[in-house]
Amino acid sequence: MSDTFAKVQLKDPYANLTAKYKGRSRYSVLKTGKPPEVILIHGCPFIISMGVRDHLDIRAKMSVLIRRGVIEDIFPASDRSKVDMNTVDVIYDAEQRGGIVITPGFVNAHAHPPMYLLRSALAFEEEHLSASLRHMALLEQQMDDDDFFLGTLGDFTEEQRWGISTVLSHYGVFDPIEKAAAATKERVINALSAVSNSHPKNTPEYVEGYIKQRKQYVSEPAIALHYLYKASPEVVKRVASLVKKHKVRLTLHAAETPDSVARCHTVHGDSEVKVLDRYGLVGPLLTISHGIYLTPEDVKIIRDKKASVVHLPTSNLLHRSGTFNYPLFEELNATDRIALGTDSIISKNRLDLLSEALQAKTLHQEMSNVGYDALFNMITWQGARLLGFKDVGRIALGFKADIAFWKLKDRGFMPFDEEDPSTLVSNMITHGGHNIRDLMIHGQFVISNRYHNLIDESALLEKLHESHKRLRERMKK
Repeated sequence: MSDTFAKVQLKDPYANLTAKYKGRSRYSVLKTGKPPEVILIHGCPFIISMGVRDHLDIRAKMSVLIRRGVIEDIFPASDRSKVDMNTVDVIYDAEQRGGIVITPGFVNAHAHPPMYLLRSALAFEEEHLSASLRHMALLEQQMDDDDFFLGTLGDFTEEQRWGISTVLSHYGVFDPIEKAAAATKERVINALSAVSNSHPKNTPEYVEGYIKQRKQYVSEPAIALHYLYKASPEVVKRVASLVKKHKVRLTLHAAETPDSVARCHTVHGDSEVKVLDRYGLVGPLLTISHGIYLTPEDVKIIRDKKASVVHLPTSNLLHRSGTFNYPLFEELNATDRIALGTDSIISKNRLDLLSEALQAKTLHQEMSNVGYDALFNMITWQGARLLGFKDVGRIALGFKADIAFWKLKDRGFMPFDEEDPSTLVSNMITHGGHNIRDLMIHGQFVISNRYHNLIDESALLEKLHESHKRLRERMKK
């Protein structure tokens, strides 16, 4: 994997701050020779974030001071006394040429990153979907660690293009995803399958080996189960022991299809949520995805024990799984337990969350009024909080500086109502997603002037295509 890594990694992560756009960079590098520790984002026309009580918080004409990856101060751009300029390493001018809107980096609560290499593997024609899924699974079985790494690198860099800085990865391998997280600086919960047909060595004890070494990884180890019916009662009991012992997150697909629900009843004698509750697994450390066929009793358990559900509207539509019952969550006052996710590239061919928010809005509009502020919350602060982060997902003092930078003079924002700047959020979501200009993760600019600072994306795309072709060739043998 090291050779593959070398061919896509750039040597100087700060070269793009001033080199691109021939003098049109917004960056002023005041000190060189070391990575910048103190960064001033000056003069944002608007900062869009969630407030303390989950209300949309939009502030105009503000500056942000970041020190060692953490937001230290937010203050009016006109108040120059707030900053000792002798301590600043880099100034980002958000004021010039129409201005820059900043938001928290988005939070993708469910993805299968290595599957990025399988883009185009599915044809969604109705009569061929089952056959396409079987073919995709055969292709996936041909993948090796280099393929997993390249796929994950492709996934993370595309997500970053859409402003996503945090992702929960659910897959059967750990090391390739860890290496891609290190290469891209993406904030990753790395959930490793404890039971896997394609990775038979995976057991709860195998996953525990990574959990015990968690301090040495940049990604956060977690436990995944693909479906509960694939795990025996003994395996579920061992997983429950690990969650309790290590205080580690568990994620799984649940209530996704009528078949998966029925199989869980056959193996375990009850719904997935009730079985998980029987083993003491329903709580803040549980994240289930899909949740289409959750019963009112299931939702009450999730609400009362503060577990989380990841809504995947595009995936569910494309796979014809069913429709998530958002009105039930409204009725039971449980919408604060919902995050949004993209699923894998074969379930959503554009890995952005703004279009996923729009999909959720339109999918439920006949029965529910899902507010734009609620959708924005799901992909920022609420999503981060449900994944266990206490200092990610908001632009606020003491929070990690995960920040997406968007051009204000863009069709995704303009025109907007200056007397009601919340229209910026509705415009942003209904426009259906667009690329960020810059992206910062924990105080480091990962994308600057629209160029990735860490990965040669042109070389990466070529390698992804070469690996995809080799996969198809191996299938023919």
